[in-house]
Amino acid sequence: MPDPMPSELPPLTNDTCWAILNDQLDDATVNQLVWYYLGYRNNPATGWNAANVTSDWQQDYPTPPNFIESRPATVKLTRSIPKDHKQLLKEELGFAGYKVDELIPRKTRRATIVNWLLSYRKSKS
Repeated sequence: MPDPMPSELPPLTNDTCWAILNDQLDDATVNQLVWYYLGYRNNPATGWNAANVTSDWQQDYPTPPNFIESRPATVKLTRSIPKDHKQLLKEELGFAGYKVDELIPRKTRRATIVNWLLSYRKSKS
């Protein structure tokens, strides 16, 4: 039986995705969502457990990375999105992208995270 989602995390809905894109969800929660769906689990007594994380992520990130701050981790996340899921931001949310003056690493990383979460959701449906 899979681990239940921690109650403090929001469900993986379009509203949650928009909250991430619109910077209405704090960075810690955004990171925790990705960590949870990648398979990372945290036990306060023993620390991080990566047993359910794919081997390529375990090798590069034995503990979960901060996707908002880490370009290499976000690049790896981008590369893990299947080609046929690369446009899910547009296809499922109608997201047209940020305006040029809004293009800062923090926001583009949030968009990458949402695209990955949408890809995860689609692959599990």
